Amino acid sequence: MKRKEVKILGLSYSQSQSGSYIVVLSEVKGNKKLPIIVKPSDAQQIALKIEGMKSPRPLTHDLFKTLTDAYNIDIQEVYIHSVLEGIFYTKLVTTNGLDIIEVECTAGDGISLALVYQCPIYVSKEVMDMSGVNISDDGSMLSQDEDDDDFYEIEEEQPKRVVSIEDLEHMMQDALDNEEYEIAAEIRDRIQMLKDKQSK
Repeated sequence: MKRKEVKILGLSYSQSQSGSYIVVLSEVKGNKKLPIIVKPSDAQQIALKIEGMKSPRPLTHDLFKTLTDAYNIDIQEVYIHSVLEGIFYTKLVTTNGLDIIEVECTAGDGISLALVYQCPIYVSKEVMDMSGVNISDDGSMLSQDEDDDDFYEIEEEQPKRVVSIEDLEHMMQDALDNEEYEIAAEIRDRIQMLKDKQSK
C-alpha cells in the first residue's frame, strides 16, 4: 500500500467539538493536509513536545518510553493506515532488534509517541485521498495533485512548529480542571514567555 510521510503542521482547539483538539498533519513533500481530532490529554502531550517544555513528572507517554527503553524496544514509525466513520486507525511499528511487531493505537497516541521517539509518521494514500484537504501554506484551496504515487524520503530535520497562545490557554485550563498543576504551571510559563516575545 502506498503511503506518504507527514509532519505536524499545527495544533488548535476544536471549535466544532467542545473539549477536543485538532492536529493538522501536512505532507512532507506535497500540499495535502490531514486534520485529526485528538483527546485533550494527547493534545497536551503533543503541545509539550512541540514547544520543548518538560513536565516535572513523567507523563504516560514518557513512562511508556522508559519501559520500552528498558526492554530494548524502539518505535520505528507511526502509520495511519485507514479511516472508517471519522476514526483514524493507526499502528506503531516496533522492533526489539530481532522482530518487528505492529501494535494498534489511537491516532492521538501514535502522534504523541512519534514526537517522544522522534520517529516518522506515515499516512496511507487511501486515508490521504479520503480525508486529506489540498491547501497551500497560505490557506488557499489547490487543485488535486496529478501524481499521488510518489514515496517520500525521511527528512532529518523538521521545522519548528508553534502552538497558539489561545490553544495553550485552553490546555492550561484542561490541566487545571484535571488537577495537573505542574503541567498547568509549565504551560502558564510558556504562555508568559510567548507573550513577552510578542511585546518586544
